[in-house]
Amino acid sequence: MIKRTISSYIRKLSNQYPVITITGPRQSGKTTLAKAIFKNKKYINLEDLEERAFAQSDPKGFLKKIPDGAILDEIQYAPCLVSYIQTIVDIKQVNGMFILTGSQQFEIVNSINQSLAGRTALIKLLPFSLSELENHYNYSGIDEIIFRGFYPRIYDQNLNPCQAYGDYIETYIERDLRKLINIKNISIFQKFLKLCAGRIGQILNLNSLSNDLGVSHTTIRQWITVLQASYIIFLLEPYYKNIRKRLIKSPKLYFYDTGLASFLLGVEKISYLEAHPLRGNLYENLVIMEVLKQRYNKGERNNLNFYRDKAGNEIDLIYNIAQHIIPIEIKSSETISKDFFKGFKSIEDILGIENIYKKILVYGGDREEKRNDIYISNIYKICSLINKIK
Repeated sequence: MIKRTISSYIRKLSNQYPVITITGPRQSGKTTLAKAIFKNKKYINLEDLEERAFAQSDPKGFLKKIPDGAILDEIQYAPCLVSYIQTIVDIKQVNGMFILTGSQQFEIVNSINQSLAGRTALIKLLPFSLSELENHYNYSGIDEIIFRGFYPRIYDQNLNPCQAYGDYIETYIERDLRKLINIKNISIFQKFLKLCAGRIGQILNLNSLSNDLGVSHTTIRQWITVLQASYIIFLLEPYYKNIRKRLIKSPKLYFYDTGLASFLLGVEKISYLEAHPLRGNLYENLVIMEVLKQRYNKGERNNLNFYRDKAGNEIDLIYNIAQHIIPIEIKSSETISKDFFKGFKSIEDILGIENIYKKILVYGGDREEKRNDIYISNIYKICSLINKIK
């Protein structure tokens, strides 16, 4: 088993909070992680119909059989337990008593906010990061990284990514999402997923998606929300702090995993990526997710944005540090071009150089260097560089 970076942080929190709540995509390793850290805890999977029925019909009786607490997997199937857990932990005052996991973050967070506020630590576990995989698997290059993605079972079972992601969509996404929303025509929803993949790294345009699919704007917004809740898509919000210029106000659309996005784009072989028109967008997605995983694995919140104004000035990623920012430009090319640096000059003119802490260019090559005041890095080193300079 590959050790997850977040493990030590969760152990620390279990000595400070009576409840630990771990959310994340289906098959991101939540159950494996919880069992590995809390080996002596009883494990109960609420996807089991008998356990679920017991928990829903008699929550007090269900919890009475686990007086020392337990790992309760997929807690969203029995949200009624949360209120009773609050009462138990308030009485017993024991840290690390319950470990809750779930794959639908909005449902779980709503239940937590109502009943366990101040009593639980919230953890987001995404699929593997590059740093977690680097000592266990060898990649042939960036295209293989994008194609394979980071879901643990693909590595643990040496699965074919196309087969694995096809099964993932059919067994998890379609099944789970049909429980959350009324999808009358699954083929339209499948087309919607593919259209989202085709817009990776682009400004989210609900009207465009609505017109292409022939469904209402409201339906598209609902589907987007559910994909966010299920950790399928990630919306990167625009940066607007202290800026009076006319800005783009809509978020940019990314996927939490490039392997899943590649599958939805019809990429069946690694070699197909080399000339794919969205390869640069997928690389951008890859870098942004690595930075986000680094923060989540340290228990930090999402502090990422992008900048784009209506004059065409743009920075791919803004990393916020208090009142300062680190603008990060992302280019998939293995050759550095002077055009890669244009965005930095624009952002200096707009925000003022005093507000910019450091500047980073992430490109598709292997070199690491510093040109004037700009750090040049790559996907393998970007997270360690951010840790070093911030």
